[in-house]
Amino acid sequence: MATNRREFVRLLSGAASLQLTQTSTCNLAVESRRPIPSQQARSPIAAVREDFPALRQRVNDSSLVYLDSAATALRPRAVIVATSNFYEHDNANPSPSLHTLARRSADRYDSARLTVARFIHARSPDEIIFTRGTTEAVNLAATSWSSSNLRAGDEILLTKAEHYSNLLPWKFAAERAGAILRFLDVDNEGNLYLGQLTSLLSRRTKIVAFSHVSNVLGRINPAAEICARAHQVGAAVLIDAAQSAPHIPLDVQELGCDFLAFSGHKIMGPMGIGVLWARAELLDVLPPYQLGSNMAHEWESVGERVPLAPRAHKFEAGTPNVVGAIGLAAAIDYIESLGRAELWKREQELTAYALQRLLQIPGLRILGPTQPGNRVSVFSFVLKNVRPTEIARQLDQRGVAIRAGDLAALPLLRRMEVTAAARASCYVYTDRPDIDALAAALADLTSRRASTPSADKMFLAMSRRHATA
Repeated sequence: MATNRREFVRLLSGAASLQLTQTSTCNLAVESRRPIPSQQARSPIAAVREDFPALRQRVNDSSLVYLDSAATALRPRAVIVATSNFYEHDNANPSPSLHTLARRSADRYDSARLTVARFIHARSPDEIIFTRGTTEAVNLAATSWSSSNLRAGDEILLTKAEHYSNLLPWKFAAERAGAILRFLDVDNEGNLYLGQLTSLLSRRTKIVAFSHVSNVLGRINPAAEICARAHQVGAAVLIDAAQSAPHIPLDVQELGCDFLAFSGHKIMGPMGIGVLWARAELLDVLPPYQLGSNMAHEWESVGERVPLAPRAHKFEAGTPNVVGAIGLAAAIDYIESLGRAELWKREQELTAYALQRLLQIPGLRILGPTQPGNRVSVFSFVLKNVRPTEIARQLDQRGVAIRAGDLAALPLLRRMEVTAAARASCYVYTDRPDIDALAAALADLTSRRASTPSADKMFLAMSRRHATA
């Protein structure tokens, strides 16, 4: 693992100097865009694509081009099989000491926790709390931590680049305690103004919460530096790793954070499973988030103190999502089998190619960095005279799946002087023909719009005719 991480850091440091390979930019028809490779000539990405059954389907009579992975990734066959096998063979509420199926379920659940701990380099699997996703993980941390650590006049530091899932939980925590929210600004390319930390951080700052990678801009933030500076004033730190976990290796010990949250469905695991990691010392003292079975077993009298399960287990009340954890572990095993360093190298090459193709489209503006270094393959953009939701609708007619709207980050979009954007996002199964299909569809939409009056101009012309009639 350490070797892979060193190799990744080497690749990341060189990403900014990547030179885009000269390639043909011819537009390929979506229907005939991908020849079937021979066994001898099959490329690594072609072999990966074969692992994803969803990519074999046609949407609106076109081959599916899936560019919505930042919202949810497609599932490889390994994850589908792992979850199916659980329901076929091991389906039971987990227990280490009851019947055979219950013991199997418990063993697989414990094994999944070990896999996640290895994935983020936690010191112990007892630091891994299974949640429904990043949203619940942040809510758990905000509620449990603030109940015993936040007082009137204290400050919470966020950034203007936060997703609502890392914004609203802290807003409501601040309101409950009478605390103050403060925000670190970003520049026009989405870089955090780290110089503002000097004035924003103080002994009143109790926690700093920020996204490792922006879900809008794709920018990788300097997480370790922010953690170190926050700790200098005694503040705790939560990292929203929903968008970084799929793309770059995570090491909570090297990052130096106190909490880290991510979702399974963004790294090819099932929906409805996620992780909150927290330092064991914090888990020992934080109050539980929910109460019920499994986090307390031996309480029998109203007058007695409730004996709570230790550490992470204290925060997992009720029947656990065993199959979700198993699917998440299968997804982690799959992504690690592909080689994180090699995946990062391929992603940076694809990012450079995508930026080149998109920037050639008249009237298209990319939000955030337009250079491939220090970013992941998430591209939010606006197109002149076309609403983002209309872009998504038109592309869907050609089998190209993207996301559009406020992207649950309206404060950041307003900082970028828009209120909505379209977003195309790539993952391990994305290849250059996917980018070609996206660029071709956008170029066609642009040319058709240029040759016909916009809806706004038509409405204005009709209004003028009506006024003079």
